Amino acid sequence: MAVLHIFNPEHDIALAANLSNFTAPHAGRQLRHDLGYLPAIWADDEDYVLVEHVEDAQRDFAGVMHRPFDRFVNKHQLSKLGITHVEPWGWDLALRSFLLRYGVEAVPTEEEIGVIRDLSHRKYAVDLLRELEFEGTTGRSWLADTLVEVHQALRNHHQIVVKAPWSSSGRGIRFIDSELNGYQQRWIQNVIASQGSIVIETYCHKVNDFGMEFESDGQGNVRYLGLSLFHTENGAYIGNILAAEEEKQKMISRYISEELLMAVREKICSSLGALYKGRYAGPFGVDMMVVRSEANVPFLLNPCVEINLRRTMGHVALALASHYPSDHVMCIKYSDNSYKLQISPNGNI
Repeated sequence: MAVLHIFNPEHDIALAANLSNFTAPHAGRQLRHDLGYLPAIWADDEDYVLVEHVEDAQRDFAGVMHRPFDRFVNKHQLSKLGITHVEPWGWDLALRSFLLRYGVEAVPTEEEIGVIRDLSHRKYAVDLLRELEFEGTTGRSWLADTLVEVHQALRNHHQIVVKAPWSSSGRGIRFIDSELNGYQQRWIQNVIASQGSIVIETYCHKVNDFGMEFESDGQGNVRYLGLSLFHTENGAYIGNILAAEEEKQKMISRYISEELLMAVREKICSSLGALYKGRYAGPFGVDMMVVRSEANVPFLLNPCVEINLRRTMGHVALALASHYPSDHVMCIKYSDNSYKLQISPNGNI
């Protein structure tokens, strides 16, 4: 079986656009160009990894992993490789169209991608959050389809977060305090007009971001892969802690009990296993938050901030963790008009 891996970080934006002919924003194209080698970290030796410039990918991969990888290919080579299976960052119509154009036929149908797009709607995160109501958890979210409902939520809760049903990390999210300004109202109305609804969340006083990474086999089974301890700024990803699972568990258990994390993990596996059966096979992640509490306990858990129905930087960190000592950080740095994957000791980002 000839397997092709693809890093297409513009996937979330492409999924929202839902177009076969889609041009990603400059930042997405630059990220794909600079970090296209990432799948070689977890690819098997006989797999192929699609990149834009083979020599650059070989150099950058060797700089991170300290070993060579000789199965990088560019788009003009694809038709000659006999690809039988494709593992992208995430599936969307734009990627399907691209691969067909360059001679790869091992792609999902448009209908199958439509199912993936539906499952990527934030309504499923709303549903999952309701199913994860255990003692020690917090957070509430719901769908709205009018601006009036957003105004009402703001009157009731004073601080809220509104999210587009489909968007990339850091985009499509607005934090609203006290009242809506004209720009926010127009943005919400545009999202409702284009995507049919908006997601409203009660605001949580975040202490830490983290997540759990999983893989669905599409047959009703979900496998837990590990914790992802990551950092964000203004909703945008910065970096991940690289550490053994036991070390990450200790870090989180300072705030949240292992028993609660286990209960949440098991419920996610059972609930999403049933939801994805016959509909989605592949990696996904659930983002969570440690939240400051005003009750008798100092911290609570928001167990479902997002469901990312694709590979995530948390999966990258898990693949890298076995190659680096604990107490290292993987981060994405942007400088000199390019993105670099950097791994630093002592938790420095």
